[in-house]
Amino acid sequence: MEDNNMINDIENEQPETAAAEEAVETTAEKIEESKPEEKTKGFDKKQFLGDVLEIVESTLVTVFVIVLIFTYILHPVNISGHSMEPTLYGKDRIFMTTVYFGIDNGDILVIDNNAVYLVDENGDPYKADITSNPLDECIIKRVIACGGQEIDIDDSDPTNPKVLVDGKVIDEPYVMEGAVTAKTGVFSEKFPFTVPDGYYFVMGDNREQSSDSRSGYVGLIKKEQIYGKAIMRYSPFSDFKFLFNSDKKSSN
Repeated sequence: MEDNNMINDIENEQPETAAAEEAVETTAEKIEESKPEEKTKGFDKKQFLGDVLEIVESTLVTVFVIVLIFTYILHPVNISGHSMEPTLYGKDRIFMTTVYFGIDNGDILVIDNNAVYLVDENGDPYKADITSNPLDECIIKRVIACGGQEIDIDDSDPTNPKVLVDGKVIDEPYVMEGAVTAKTGVFSEKFPFTVPDGYYFVMGDNREQSSDSRSGYVGLIKKEQIYGKAIMRYSPFSDFKFLFNSDKKSSN
């Protein structure tokens, strides 16, 4: 009888032992699941190198784009003199672009004044023979008339001079207040005349202190003399201004 009771006790203990073992196994599984993957324990060199290469690639592309822009598209220009006041002052810094689609009236151009072109009695352009040109340098002026347009200056009333393109008076809000646009210089006896194709008639905004197309040291500007078109003033930054939009309008 005692043996039978012992067997019964052992049999009764088996479910409890099995339950305990199951609980241990479940706990072990949870612990195993909560462990991070082996890969996250150590330093992933492959991923790190990939991130570094991606950063280097992005940096090189950015540098390349910046160099490309400032080599072929944007060029800094320092302004000197007073001929373009009040639009531009001495020591202003601007960006010009050599990539543009056409030149319009009112555009501000950076010009290589390495030659002087005039027109003869027939209105045909010719290169003037100037041995020593004191203005053989880079200049900046505004386009007043393009090739094929007739240019005229009416200064009969000194208090209200007018510039006419194709017979229409143009509005010039950019001209220095009080500065008189006079019909002087090499073309004074030729006005009105038609600007030959491929050439431009330019003037400074400060008309009384500007050597421009009216001068025998500048004359008409040939297309090949144009370095680029001014697009913005970036210094001083407080006077930041876009320059590529034309200010010239026909008034009547």
